[in-house]
Amino acid sequence: MKFVSWNVNGIRACVKKGFVDVFQELDADVFCIQESKLQAGQLELDMPGYHQYWNYAVKKGYSGTAIFTKKEPLSVSYGIGIEEHDQEGRVITLEFEDYYFITVYTPNSQSELARLDYRMRWEEDFLAYLKKLEETKPVVFCGDLNVAHREIDLKNPKTNRKNAGFTDEERGKFGELLDAGFIDTFRYFYPDAEGIYSWWSYRFSARAKNAGWRIDYFCVSEALKDRLVDAKILTDVMGSDHCPVVLEMK
Repeated sequence: MKFVSWNVNGIRACVKKGFVDVFQELDADVFCIQESKLQAGQLELDMPGYHQYWNYAVKKGYSGTAIFTKKEPLSVSYGIGIEEHDQEGRVITLEFEDYYFITVYTPNSQSELARLDYRMRWEEDFLAYLKKLEETKPVVFCGDLNVAHREIDLKNPKTNRKNAGFTDEERGKFGELLDAGFIDTFRYFYPDAEGIYSWWSYRFSARAKNAGWRIDYFCVSEALKDRLVDAKILTDVMGSDHCPVVLEMK
């Protein structure tokens, strides 16, 4: 099985930059997007052979997620059941026979860490949501988690130490997630790989210089470890300031 996740930074803009070609070429069993920046009815994407599920933010042109899946899920839910968190279209959960599949767009802590306190509440509540699902069956979750976990996960760790996405608090929460029994699949296969990132600022020619961050992930419950085949980051795919990440599972 092949899963793909991509923060498209505005699906309407990404469609104009070749999204459909990338989608068809990757031929995923499940394809997720984050940051759709869309409301219902603003875009008709005809993807033959796929069921589509969209979660829109209340605020126009902001956040939002979607999942395209070849296999119809047993059930679909939106959000995590907490009103404070469920206004921004950040989570979709599909239930399949032997696992839950989730796409998530984690809130950014923003400049001067204006939203860091909220982010900490989100992290705790999202982890609790995952663990509750795990009581029934294992979990695969993916998306833009807005954190670079280790120093090798971004080009300039020293100068970004107190910036959104690389604070001690955010990195600590990701560590707690792993300690709670989830696997960062890319690091599972490539524990020491450096210089492989999934997001680059549009400023300062960052992508051309590969001055990036690895903030897009596939994580799975420990129970799925034996089914992992490979994890990839498709750094040469353009169309967004992020690139797609891939998980292959038996």
